[in-house]
Amino acid sequence: MSAADDGGNRSLGQLVATATTELSALVHDEIALAKAEFRDSARRTLFGSGAAIVAGVLLLFSLPVLSFALAYGLRAWTGLGLAWCFLIVGGIYWLLAAILGALALAKFKRVKAPKKSVASAKETAAVLGSVKPHPRAASNGGRPARDVTRSSA
Repeated sequence: MSAADDGGNRSLGQLVATATTELSALVHDEIALAKAEFRDSARRTLFGSGAAIVAGVLLLFSLPVLSFALAYGLRAWTGLGLAWCFLIVGGIYWLLAAILGALALAKFKRVKAPKKSVASAKETAAVLGSVKPHPRAASNGGRPARDVTRSSA
């Protein structure tokens, strides 16, 4: 006999207990699902981060090789001395660095302080600063008040 078939014969307490048990099981299953999804997502993120780091290191290690190749290629193409070719390649890198630095500076100048958040925080601080403690809590040193009969005099 299932719980649905016996629904009319069970007391309210039994129905509440069953609902509570099923709700608890549902919450535990949802938590287990969230943990499994998080574990899978964390594993993928870790693998992706590792791959990106390795790619960055390989790119960084290839830079000197490509710089030499560019300098020697420039020498073969123009017939200039090798020192001039390396200076030209270095100048190209400095030019790229200057352009990217100017771009970064322009982006940083556009960054503004979060005015709404600061105003909200100041308003909250002002409200909390003006709150006074309950007089009963302050008069007995923060201890809980006891039930005491007080006279009106």
